[in-house]
Amino acid sequence: MTSAPYPHPDVELVSNKPVYQGFFSMHKLRLRHRRFAGDWTATMSRELLYRGHAVGVLAYDPRLDQVVMVEQFRVGALDDPQGPWLIELIAGLVESGEETQEVARREAYEEAGLKLGTLEKLFTYYSSPGGTDEKVTLYCGLVDASQAGGIHGLAEENEDIRVVVKSREEAFAEACQGRAANAMSLIGLQWLQSNYLRLQHPSEI
Repeated sequence: MTSAPYPHPDVELVSNKPVYQGFFSMHKLRLRHRRFAGDWTATMSRELLYRGHAVGVLAYDPRLDQVVMVEQFRVGALDDPQGPWLIELIAGLVESGEETQEVARREAYEEAGLKLGTLEKLFTYYSSPGGTDEKVTLYCGLVDASQAGGIHGLAEENEDIRVVVKSREEAFAEACQGRAANAMSLIGLQWLQSNYLRLQHPSEI
């Protein structure tokens, strides 16, 4: 299919054709854009994976100074020398008609059996804009980590998710050492290192 005129005046989208439709959608785009010098590039081809909007939750217990994370199989890490089971923050995709805060609370319950307290929005960022349109909204959600544990996930989606509870320092150290080697965890845990005192003692900051 050929798209309608692209809304940005410095981009011309010549065509946008789906090449694969599965759990996600892959399209082949032909486009050109204005250069910084003022002229235009030649028409180029790019593949774009449409993933949509995702939400991540840094689940933190300020009383126990613990982080609730999840461990699950990830196909993108098949060749990782430590294996394809990654430790991550709670996360999920936004479905049609949902608000991001709704998704945060839904995913926390589905993936970890957690009921979130106060939610604080941290960042919205593109996960890998060179090849996917996925945009992530990241929250910090306060939880009672003493109640966290077990195996969770939706059977109909083949989810097999183990809850992992770690001290804040342990979680950050493991992220830095590659055990939680994903952008969302690194971003969230780095933020927590700079903000945990405010969360532990809100009336004193």
